[in-house]
Order: sequence, then C-alpha cells, then structure tokens
Amino acid sequence: MDIKAKIEELVNKIKNDKNFADEFKTDPVKAVEKVIGVDLPDDQINKVIDGIKAKISVDDVKDKVGGLLGKFGK
Repeated sequence: MDIKAKIEELVNKIKNDKNFADEFKTDPVKAVEKVIGVDLPDDQINKVIDGIKAKISVDDVKDKVGGLLGKFGK
C-alpha cells in the first residue's frame, strides 16, 4: 500500500465529502479504516491519521496565503 497516495486520497475525501469529514473528526481510526479497507495496527493507523492532519494543515495555510497574495495582486 502506498501510504502517501492513501493520505492524499483521504485528504481529498475529507475536503470534498462533508459527511466523511465529520466522521473523521469524530472517529478518525474508524473513518480511515473504512476507506482503506484494512484493519491496521494502532501505531500504523495513527501515523496515517497524523499525516492526514499535517497535510490538511499545510493545505489550509497555502490556501490562506494564496488568498492574501491574490488580494495584493488586484
């Protein structure tokens, strides 16, 4: 399994599916395992969850900075 690809897939699903985003907030382990279809050991699933949260945080910062820079260009 390509972990980076799965993290990207899950991040996109969180951003585009409000119900899944809510499920991820409530029970991230269950949500991730449901999508990947594999019951991973806790330490591995937590690494995936941490990767998802980090990617979402970085993407949010990029969006905010991009929005601010766009305002200056107008």
